[in-house]
Amino acid sequence: APPRYRYYQNVCTQSYSYAWWDWARWEREIDWMALSGINLAPAFVGQEAAWQRVYRSLGLNQSEIDAYFTGPAFLAWNRMGNLHGWAGPLPPAWHLKQLHLQYRIVERMRSLGMTTVLPAFAGHVPQGVLRVFPHVNATRLGGWSHFDCTYSCTYLLDPEDPMFQVIGTLFLKELIKEFGTDHIYSADTFNEMTPLSSDPAYLSRVSNAVFRSMTGADPEALWLMQGWLFQHQPDFWQPAQVRALLRGVPLGRMIVLDLFAESKPVYQWTESFYGQPFIWCMLHNFGGNHGLFGTVEAINHGPFAARCFPNSTMVGTGLVPEGIEQNDMVYELMNELGWRQEPLDLPSWVTRYAERRYGAPNAAAASAWRLLLRSVYNCTGVCINHNRSPLVRRPSLHMDTELWYNASDVYEAWRLLLSAGAELGSSPTFRYDLVDVTRQAAQQLVSDYYLSIRRAFQGHALPELLTAGGVLVYDLLPELDRLLSSHSLFLLGRWLESARAMATSDREAEQYELNARNQVTLWGPSGNILDYANKQLGGLVLDYYGVRWSLFVSALVESLNSGSPFHQDQFNQAVFQVERGFVYNKKRYPAVPAGDTLEISRKLFLKYYP
Repeated sequence: APPRYRYYQNVCTQSYSYAWWDWARWEREIDWMALSGINLAPAFVGQEAAWQRVYRSLGLNQSEIDAYFTGPAFLAWNRMGNLHGWAGPLPPAWHLKQLHLQYRIVERMRSLGMTTVLPAFAGHVPQGVLRVFPHVNATRLGGWSHFDCTYSCTYLLDPEDPMFQVIGTLFLKELIKEFGTDHIYSADTFNEMTPLSSDPAYLSRVSNAVFRSMTGADPEALWLMQGWLFQHQPDFWQPAQVRALLRGVPLGRMIVLDLFAESKPVYQWTESFYGQPFIWCMLHNFGGNHGLFGTVEAINHGPFAARCFPNSTMVGTGLVPEGIEQNDMVYELMNELGWRQEPLDLPSWVTRYAERRYGAPNAAAASAWRLLLRSVYNCTGVCINHNRSPLVRRPSLHMDTELWYNASDVYEAWRLLLSAGAELGSSPTFRYDLVDVTRQAAQQLVSDYYLSIRRAFQGHALPELLTAGGVLVYDLLPELDRLLSSHSLFLLGRWLESARAMATSDREAEQYELNARNQVTLWGPSGNILDYANKQLGGLVLDYYGVRWSLFVSALVESLNSGSPFHQDQFNQAVFQVERGFVYNKKRYPAVPAGDTLEISRKLFLKYYP
């Protein structure tokens, strides 16, 4: 392979996708990583157990530790200093199970020749540290992403305070004693958090202190850092600030992940990260959302352009989605590009991909994939893949229905895939793709019905409103739910039951299930990051999105009937009760699929194909 590293995983994936994994699921993932040529990846599981030991040895009591850790579905943001306490605490059994998993994960990754990345201390501390060490210099950061200080506003230890080195080195020594080391460590001090000062000297001291806390435990330490902050807050991170942070560490002792390089590369305006090595990464997905999406032209050319950049310090390619189990094709393509010397001929590549994926050549399937390649998978310009479809967003009269592609290409791909069903129907990958493409077509149809509903309401046309609303709420959404329920990878029950399976008591099972439900819906106590991690799952479409749409259509009908205006604020208050009700409804959802995917897709097609 041309560059040295092929990296995989995002700090957020740990929560959006891996939160409830057992060893069998981890083993499959690690095997896939090896088969894909991944040779550098984080091993972050179980770190809270090590932190708990460190905090106890410093003199914190258990209630202070419990007030700090979040619940399992939100640990990624606890680790980055964004949140504390929300949906927690972590039961003792959680720590034991995660430690046991981590032993197996690092052993397997290393046995397959991968370099593991361990977490390091970034400077965030529980409030209890201030009780035990009243003279430490710690500052309270601001709130994060619509969270107030109840669950946010973490304390950041001043990197020049001697306790910074003590805590950082203690933690790493604990981890190394437990799991051994491959000498690469990850820490993100300012992920979506603004530093206290933009003085370059201060920023250099911060990064130097973080690095010294690593070398204090391992003289050979290399620091792996996400480069997300530079493009996330470009007003703060001007060239002088970026340079100061990066050059606070000796050249070559840091690797920066250019995290969103397919849309917003940072290496281009930082002279290749001012000499520090970097990995060209494809982020691609936010929140583990479903929805066909890709930027194939950008990823087909981007890594090669980065390698040819003047004085390039690129040392690898990476896949860093926030959530996985969506859009397999894009990840297979990106993995292959890590082994290539030049861009691929994409239409001929995708034709071969269809054959490899289904185990047999099929003209209709290949044509479907070429259509998908040129449409949904070919977003150009700055593309941010948050699924904004009205299907998965709280209804209003101002919803975004814009597409970056021609909707008819997806409908035609759907028709072609269905026509290949007789030949390829026994292939599990084919059945999965058929669900996914049918789901995308249904998502497009939801937007069409939404526009009809809005038009009818604004034109005071009650019969048309009742027709469009009725079809959406009583037929299209239930049919989509049936389709999703026919495939195990699209079941809400699978996500909820895997959460419950991590529990060792009924009380834990309830806590974990609430974690799992909240993450994919309200994301916070009051819808703080509402629907950020939306998924299209059998059970969720009917009992969450469907109920919201029903309430919305009813509110519009009521408004036309009574002649009183529709108030979004009043609706939001009412719909929040529905959303919250779903999180707490305790209904058990099947973890086993029901119905025949091909038959359900065909029925939808005959009814709705435009």
